[in-house]
Order: sequence, then C-alpha cells, then structure tokens
Amino acid sequence: MKLNHVRVYRSEETLNRADQLAFKIAEVAADPVAVTDEVTEMVINRMIDNASVATASLTRKPVVAARSQALAHPASTGGHGANVFGEGQNTRVSPEWAAWANGVAVRELDYHDTFLAAEYSHPGDNIPPILAVAQHVGSTGHDLVRGIATGYEIQVDLVKSICLHEHKIDHVAHLGPSAAAGIGTMLGLSPEVIFQAIGQALHTTTATRQSRKGEISSWKAHAPAFAGKMAVEAIDRAMRGETSPTPIYEGEDGVIAWMLDGPKAAYEVPLPERGEAKRAILDTYTKEHSAEYQAQALIDLARKLHREHPEIGQGENVASVVIHTSHHTHYVIGSGANDPQKYDPNASRETLDHSIPYIFTVALQDGAWHHVDSYTPERAKRADTVALWNKTTTREDANWTKRYHSIDPAEKAFGGRVEITLTNGTVIVDELAVADAHPLGAKPFSREQYIGKFRTLADGVLEKTEIERFLELVQRLPLLTAADIGGLTVTAKPGLLAAIATPKGLF
Repeated sequence: MKLNHVRVYRSEETLNRADQLAFKIAEVAADPVAVTDEVTEMVINRMIDNASVATASLTRKPVVAARSQALAHPASTGGHGANVFGEGQNTRVSPEWAAWANGVAVRELDYHDTFLAAEYSHPGDNIPPILAVAQHVGSTGHDLVRGIATGYEIQVDLVKSICLHEHKIDHVAHLGPSAAAGIGTMLGLSPEVIFQAIGQALHTTTATRQSRKGEISSWKAHAPAFAGKMAVEAIDRAMRGETSPTPIYEGEDGVIAWMLDGPKAAYEVPLPERGEAKRAILDTYTKEHSAEYQAQALIDLARKLHREHPEIGQGENVASVVIHTSHHTHYVIGSGANDPQKYDPNASRETLDHSIPYIFTVALQDGAWHHVDSYTPERAKRADTVALWNKTTTREDANWTKRYHSIDPAEKAFGGRVEITLTNGTVIVDELAVADAHPLGAKPFSREQYIGKFRTLADGVLEKTEIERFLELVQRLPLLTAADIGGLTVTAKPGLLAAIATPKGLF
C-alpha cells in the first residue's frame, strides 16, 4: 500500500490532475490486477449475506416503498435492465432504480457487513449498484467480482483515513466514490472517465449525519441506496463526456476545506500500488445480530451473562449497569449521545437499533437477539425492560477507545467492559473485545455460517427451491456468464408481495 498525502490547495496553486485523490482512486480502479482466490471467496460470502438481509426485509415498509418506485421505471433502452429483489427474474427496471430498491432492502435491517476505523461504513452497500449495472450491461461474473473488490477496497481505504462523522457528515460520502470506482473497474473504463464519475458521486452524496441522530427515521436505510443510485448516474454522465467539480477533495471550496478538517487539513490515504491486489474486503466483518455493529460484542456478552447470572435479568435485582466502552460507542449509540430517544419505549426501530442501553437490556433479559422479536413495540414497552433499561448507561474508556482505533488486528476491539451492581451490593464484571462472529471471535463466520444466515432469514419468504437455486448459482460467481447474472436475485414466495399494499407517489 502507498500512503497518499492529501491537503487543501488554494485556487492559485497548481495541483495536477494525476496528483488529485479522485484521480489516484480512478487509477486504482482502472488497474487490471487480478483478484485473488481468497478475495473472490469473500465476495461470494458477502453476496450471500446481502441476499440474506434483503430477503428478510422484503415486506418492510421502506423496502416496499423503494421497490414500488423502482417498478415504476422500466428497463432503459441502453441495456437489459436490472433485477429487483423479491420480483421475478423477468422483471427488469432501469439500473439506477434497481440500485435504489435493492440498496434499501440490503440496509433496512442494519444486518450486513461493516468496517470501522476513522469513519464508519457498511461496505456491502457497494454491491447493489455494481450488481445492477452488471445485469443491465451483461457483465460476466468474473468482471462483477473485480468491480466489487474495487468498491470494497476504495471504501475501506477512505474509511481508514478520512473521518466524516466528527464533522457531522454521513458516512455514505465515502460510498458514492467507492461504488463509482467499482462500476468503473467492472466496465473497464478509463481513469479519466472514472475520475469524473468519482467527483460527481462525492459531490452529490455529501450530507449531514442527522439521518443517524435523535429520532432516526426510515431514511437511514435510504441514504446508502441514494449514494449507490448517484454513483450509477455519475458513471452514465461521465461516459457521455460530462465532467465533475475539480479538485473535489482538495479544492479551496471543496469537501475537505468546507465540510471536513478545513483549509489546513492533511490526510494520509492508503491505496494499493499499481499491480497490487485489492484485499480490503478481508478486513471487513459481518453481523450475527441485527443491530449496529458496535452492539455485536455486547449482545454476545449479554447472552453470556444471562446464562451465568440469570438473576440480573430481573430489573428489581439490579441497581445499575455501566458499560465502559469506546468513544464511538458511547457517543453514537450510548448514553453519551444525549438522545432521550435512546431511552424511549415508543422510539422507532431505527432508533432502538442505535441504542446500546436498549439492546444490552433486551439481550441480557432474553439471552438471545432476534431481528424482529427484539424490536417489537410490545418488547420495548415491557415494564421490567423499561426499568432495567433506564438503569443502563455507557462511559467512555480511554483503553477501549485506543483499541477501537488500533491498526493491529489482535488489539483492535469493538466491545467493552460491563459492571453490573446488584441491589445487595454484589458487583458483576465481565468484558468482551470482539463479537463471536468476528474473524478473531469465538465463532468466526465462514461460508457455512453465511449460508446458514441466508437459510434462516429466507425461511417463509422464499420457496425452498428458490433458496437452493440462488445458493448454487452464487457460489459459481466467477464462472457466471452474462446470461447467468440475472439470476443473482431472489423471488419471493407466490402471493407474498401481492398481499402488501403499495404506496402511491408521483411515479
């Protein structure tokens, strides 16, 4: 990897195009380097993972709305169109709208892969727009794998080096450029075209973090889908010769100067050298539980405490629960956010899955976590849960913050230490650094676990024959022909989607 120095340039200073971050990213995307077998296998895992969580969300309101919008935009004339999760394989829509609908389906349950460093990310959000374009133009499985490997690489490299949330910018600002780069790789576009698409994608997807603050709305699932949709449109415009604001990162009135660290800012952004394989997907990790990633290890710890100390599930036995954890966990999903909504039994599901006091309480009482049952209004309003929930707080611990930011995989951690004080004075202390499903966890996810997750979430949503068809096809991903790519979708059981009321809008 090469570190690329990035700073703000005044308009009168010279910054050659080849020295701009967007162009360097474009050069990485255009590099014809082969994808390793290890990366290819992980791409397949994440295709299965995305299909799992998208399938489980097909009947949820935001997904129904996004799908209905996509279905109002039939396949455009420049290609075959792209598939929409839930619909039959013969149903094709314009690729940017497929990216939109499928992106919402993938993100809705907050249940797919993650990478956390200077910034947050769900790199699997790259897959819907890249796959939609692949289906539209008739790419092969080999080229699709290459595009996805690039999408992951660029997003992870940006997330490692450029913090957005400190400036209240939503993390999807890294997704627009990474998805555009991934599409560029898959299509074999020139660095110049990819460069222009990256600039447009960044310019149109830089938004505030209010979508993840306070009362969190359904837009949380739509934000990454919007970034993917913008990436598809940016590629289309760039292929037609249209240009972007330049330099988009380093300009005097650019993203860094006015939205991030300001005119004096400087970053060191790692990117692969020419000829160096794109391996960043191997640094990412998926979720066993449907909740914000920083809750994963704490859910596992709560399950353990439930088994070992069943008495603490009863709120009247507990005086206080204090979770000592990282800065990010405390201030984003903990009591440090100072969001009263995180303690509100009437809060939205999107808010509850970003409330570690709620999540830890329910997991502690139930000894389990479920993507539907753990979030029902009835579960959130249970009197003993509310009582224990309100006794649960978080505190930032410098050591856990240090481990969160560590670049040493053996030290890096996303969990915390829990101190539970009982009313009789007994103090129970335990900690967990990484989730069980993490590559360094107690039960790391492998192909078997990804397939198991898909089977579990598809049960009752897809026919058994459809489950097996998809799994057989996706595991042959690098060998798929253009004709096969349309099969990389899932079709709901007959009548399931037809029974759901479709919202009406403009289209």
